[in-house]
Amino acid sequence: MKTSKSRADLLKTIADDEQDWDIIVIGGGITGAGILLEAARRGLRVLLVEQKDFAWGTSSRSSKLVHGGLRYIKEGKFLLTRDSVRERQQLMQAAAGLVEPQSFAFADYQGRKPGRWMFAMGLVIYDFLAGLRGKHYFSAQDFQMLAPHIPATDLKGGSCYLDAKTDDARLVLRVLQEASAAGATALNYLAVKSVTYENEQANGVVLQDAVSMQEYQVKAKVIISATGVWADGLRQQQGASARLRPLRGSHLLLPAWRLPVAQAVSLMHPRDGRPVFVYPWEGVSLVGTTDVDHGSDLQQETAITADEVAYLMEAMDFQFPQLQLRLDDIIASYAGIRPVIDTGKADPSKEGRDHAIWLEKGLLTVTGGKLTTFRLIAQDALKHIAHLFPGHQADRQARSLFTPASHLQEKQLNHAQALRLQGHYGEFATELVKIAQTGELDTIPGTLTMWVELRWAARHEAVEHLQDLMLRRTRLGLLLKQGGLALLPRIRIICQSELAWDNERWENEQSAYLQLWNRYYALPGKSSIPEWRNQRQPR
Repeated sequence: MKTSKSRADLLKTIADDEQDWDIIVIGGGITGAGILLEAARRGLRVLLVEQKDFAWGTSSRSSKLVHGGLRYIKEGKFLLTRDSVRERQQLMQAAAGLVEPQSFAFADYQGRKPGRWMFAMGLVIYDFLAGLRGKHYFSAQDFQMLAPHIPATDLKGGSCYLDAKTDDARLVLRVLQEASAAGATALNYLAVKSVTYENEQANGVVLQDAVSMQEYQVKAKVIISATGVWADGLRQQQGASARLRPLRGSHLLLPAWRLPVAQAVSLMHPRDGRPVFVYPWEGVSLVGTTDVDHGSDLQQETAITADEVAYLMEAMDFQFPQLQLRLDDIIASYAGIRPVIDTGKADPSKEGRDHAIWLEKGLLTVTGGKLTTFRLIAQDALKHIAHLFPGHQADRQARSLFTPASHLQEKQLNHAQALRLQGHYGEFATELVKIAQTGELDTIPGTLTMWVELRWAARHEAVEHLQDLMLRRTRLGLLLKQGGLALLPRIRIICQSELAWDNERWENEQSAYLQLWNRYYALPGKSSIPEWRNQRQPR
């Protein structure tokens, strides 16, 4: 995103403005950002507030996949799959360079489920719903060219299919950028202390700035809670019962040279048959995911557990035994909490991923759903309140999901770099390149990130803390050993010049970031991680 006003100016607008907002959106993840954009494009006066940083929660900690939900076909949810694959195709077209195609390879071994024909039938339906056609099954010899390092014993062949991947935090920022251009206002580190009511109907919020601790009381016709897994908190303040089941999904990141995959490789975990994957992402290999009940405090960061590390490494050892992967190979880990509607199923993985919308005493709660369908979720939410805004029920102008990106002619950039910048920054890509200082169009080793992206984020993207810059504006904290510790002296120069941080502020930010990284993004103590080396020969 690029903010046209400073934080101080935006807060002054809130404090001084006597006119009520049409909508206040609580929550700065992909659901809230999508609602903000759709509402702004309908000409509504809309404000989004986030108590921490944009995409701080689930929307920076997902599996980074923009997928159609292949497994939903097995469950008979054809309409959900159809909507998902169509949204996936639109995102790949509208945000090329940010949402990118990713081929998935699934090996077919003698005696291993699912069988070839069952899987092939699902893929035919999957492609049909997306309007695609293609070859899916490959011989054992050809499949090993697509997915090297997998065991050859009992390999019959394998299937490939297309999905997509993204940088989830950057997708949120791109949506917020579009919303800002459409006239919306979004502020991070502005917490909702309480929702106010009149005649038992929500009519505003009391806000507190996490920076200055100043409070603001703001009115609106509609309050929308898009707080994901935290939605029950606001609902319970008005006496509603909890309806969400927080589930944790954890991931590992390894160097691409240590776990080399050209395609994404999917497999069923040898222990419980759950799907696990590894795929190339931002210059590293990303392994995921778990799916377990999360019983910890939702107000705290979450981290991978020792058991989850062992679970994911066991899957990699099962699929790539000859690589002999070790814990020392792991660069970083991360964990996110999914907002899943609780239906009481014993197996967390069996809970549905549909979104839910509840209107209770004037508070509209939107939660659940998939990253891929954020636009459809936003449109569904606005349908529930359309009667309050006559004449704004629909955006009557046909338009692209995103504003077309500026054309880059910079000779120092190759095609992949130019496409990446266009996808991540849209119409501001050219402006970003222009602010690059000497050497800042270079790519940071081990990543796909350019140095100038740090400068741009610090100058234009509402960075309040070093962790915002390292974990969400860029993903260097996930992509580099020790959270990018070796780069901090150079990053310090950028932050001090762009954010006016003095030496004391920098030292405090660096200390807080490294402490956070070591607690939540490093591995648990090695001695606590169970033995995961799979002694069985994979089939």
